[in-house]
Amino acid sequence: MAEECVKVVGMWASPFVARVEMALRLKGVTYEYIREDLANKSEMLLRYNPVTKKVPVLVHGGKPMAESAVIVEYIDEVWKDGYTIMPADPYERAQARFWARYADEKCNPAIYLVYTSAIGEGQTKLVHEAQQCLKPLQKALEGKKFFCGDAVGYLDIVVGWYARWVPIIEELSATSIVTDQELPLIKAWFDRILAVDVVRETLPPRDKLLPLCKVRREQLLSA
Repeated sequence: MAEECVKVVGMWASPFVARVEMALRLKGVTYEYIREDLANKSEMLLRYNPVTKKVPVLVHGGKPMAESAVIVEYIDEVWKDGYTIMPADPYERAQARFWARYADEKCNPAIYLVYTSAIGEGQTKLVHEAQQCLKPLQKALEGKKFFCGDAVGYLDIVVGWYARWVPIIEELSATSIVTDQELPLIKAWFDRILAVDVVRETLPPRDKLLPLCKVRREQLLSA
């Protein structure tokens, strides 16, 4: 089963697609990347993911699956040899899943509100709220190099995109979310995770992502 054809339907600037590609690359799995135009969704995407109609979609042996966090777990279960993504201990696995869901449900929306807010007094409150959301997540880093220990693991993959996107959001919104004063462990983790070759090479280049995020922010502010 693990040797069957693997495809990833994605869009280059999606942090969620980056999760899937990161997991596959850490595992050393060869895959075909199929670029999707989200402004004109293909029949293939709608067939593979008729429920949410979003990327990423992983197709393995002709069977499609959606939702990036679910896909990352699947990759770790199917390709058992080599690099380990999920913690071996059941309790630690449960904790990794808890923080991953927390990040998706609490931190991501808070960061997005900063990205889509106009510069002004109201923005200060949104920055503070984003920091308060990130502080509990930061506790999962205490005493560790990465969220999962000495090497990049499941939670690092789930939130790894923060290291690329958050500094861009800060620049575009003229704010500082992840600072040495408020979130020192996460700020230091940004540098460490971007120093990992697979992570750095999988995340979109900053100089390519910045103009796209700028245009998108302007569109959202003018809507």
